[in-house]
Amino acid sequence: MRFLKARFNMKMIVGAAVAVMSLTALSACAFGRPVLKTSSLFAMDTIMEIQAAGDEELLTGAETMIRDLEKKLSVTDEESEIYALNRDGEAVVSSDVADIMTQALAVCDETDGALDISIYPVLKAWGFTTGSYRVPEADEIDALLENVDYRKVQQDTGTVLLSPPSDAEATLVTIAPGMQVDLGSVVKGYTGSAIAQYLRDNGVKSALINLGGNVECIGKKPDGNKWKVAIKSPFADSKTGIFGVIDAEDMAIITSGGYERYFEEDGKTYWHILDPKTGYPAENGLVSVTIIGSDGLRCDGLSTALFVMGLDSAIDFWKQSGDFDAVFITESGEAYITSGIADSFTLYSEYYDAPLHVLSR
Repeated sequence: MRFLKARFNMKMIVGAAVAVMSLTALSACAFGRPVLKTSSLFAMDTIMEIQAAGDEELLTGAETMIRDLEKKLSVTDEESEIYALNRDGEAVVSSDVADIMTQALAVCDETDGALDISIYPVLKAWGFTTGSYRVPEADEIDALLENVDYRKVQQDTGTVLLSPPSDAEATLVTIAPGMQVDLGSVVKGYTGSAIAQYLRDNGVKSALINLGGNVECIGKKPDGNKWKVAIKSPFADSKTGIFGVIDAEDMAIITSGGYERYFEEDGKTYWHILDPKTGYPAENGLVSVTIIGSDGLRCDGLSTALFVMGLDSAIDFWKQSGDFDAVFITESGEAYITSGIADSFTLYSEYYDAPLHVLSR
């Protein structure tokens, strides 16, 4: 027997948890404080919500940014730049797509391929992109893995005489025969940071951007308190759906977990976070990885990569880096948090007695 737990529903729970914890700011106008205006939309296959203390026109502008990026980056929209790249093996891409590609490839390289944007054909074989879920044969996975190698993605920036989509200075991207790429592992993080910068540039001092559980916050809440961002429980028997809470200010908080999208067959669970080296779901004892930092794209990519690495390698990676913090939750219910958030992270009441370990360099 096979059944699916939809990523859409799980992300809604995360978003709801964040929204509930920030509702106290909505009544701030009664005390002369800025008012949070809210915009909700469905894009990039998830529910999104933006709360900002600013003109409503800025929310409309943020929505336009999201729609524009989605249209350029969709792997299924025949008009998108990524679709053209996967179809033809080369494509002239606009500056923002080239920027995302460059940064994503940097994370792939930094993590030695634990994140690999060319894993897309293997994801399709499992049905995680189509909804036709199945366990591929080993020979099929092995054949697809021959074309999984982010290092074969090439970019040539300059004036390209192929009718650039928007820029005189465009970028020609090429991939090896049989390869296909997908930037979905980083695009929500990138989008969150891009919207945050757009709002800051237009004078916004307080905002919460929740792109399906990928959260970015600007400043504090209008009442002067930090935002309280919930980390979803990865356990199916959770009563509240919340494992812990982070007091946040001017940071991105992005989680990857096996609970986001998975199916079960013959009593075994298969989730969508694949190990690019094996082509199978990453199974190493971790069930959730949250990355906290200033760069949304990097946090997004690292949340997947460190999940693939497993706890020990992920901790080693963090110790050698200096630009992010993390929360690792294991299948046994233990939490490992890095020292930089030790004073701002608390276990939610349901998990008050969960073993909590603070990591230091």
